[in-house]
Amino acid sequence: MWCCSGSPLVAEICAGAGLDWLLIDGEHGPNDLGTILAQLQAAAAYPVTTVVRVPSNDTVVIKQVLDLGAQTLIVPMVGSAEEARAAVAAVRYPPGGVRGVGSALARSSRWNRTEGYLADGDAHVSLLVQVESAAAVEAAGEIAAVDGVDGVFVGPADLAASMGLLGQQTHPDVVEAVLRTFAAVRAQGKAVGVNAFDPDAAQRYLDAGASFVVVGADVTLLARGSEALAARFIP
Repeated sequence: MWCCSGSPLVAEICAGAGLDWLLIDGEHGPNDLGTILAQLQAAAAYPVTTVVRVPSNDTVVIKQVLDLGAQTLIVPMVGSAEEARAAVAAVRYPPGGVRGVGSALARSSRWNRTEGYLADGDAHVSLLVQVESAAAVEAAGEIAAVDGVDGVFVGPADLAASMGLLGQQTHPDVVEAVLRTFAAVRAQGKAVGVNAFDPDAAQRYLDAGASFVVVGADVTLLARGSEALAARFIP
């Protein structure tokens, strides 16, 4: 489930719902480091995997979000193996990467209470990169093959736009591109996921081998639910 509201209270409600994973959206949601931290803390009491989508493939932002204690990141708009390697470098400490060393002051190591965090810090982080353009689909196999990329997440909305099909995420050509991405990523032995708020589309992608699927968003559920109340009770 997508958490786009920026509210730790809403994140906690969603965390306790029985879903497998929540995504705190720093790309399109009204989030900053403070609200991301509050949502990570709110969800921490529940048996749910929490993922943070950073706003861009930016070394500084990735460092800050990791120091907040995020352990699984989605980096959006990754269109090539080179960009994927840059994301890997951002989540790894030297010599394998360029992540800044500040864990002693940060929640990521529980303020140095996690013994040996620097030595095995990379093992605490999972990196997903987002394929969401026609060009990225063609490069999906190369992107997935990058050492340190743990999985690929397909974004049909931006993919549709890049194909000249803005707003048509379930268009047959978009679906075909998503499924081609699935095949390319799975051929590299990596996990692949997709965003699919439409229940039929979500089930189709699960049946096609998706490892993880976003099936709803907090703000969407609130919008549609409140509209349903108005439609029923307001003349």
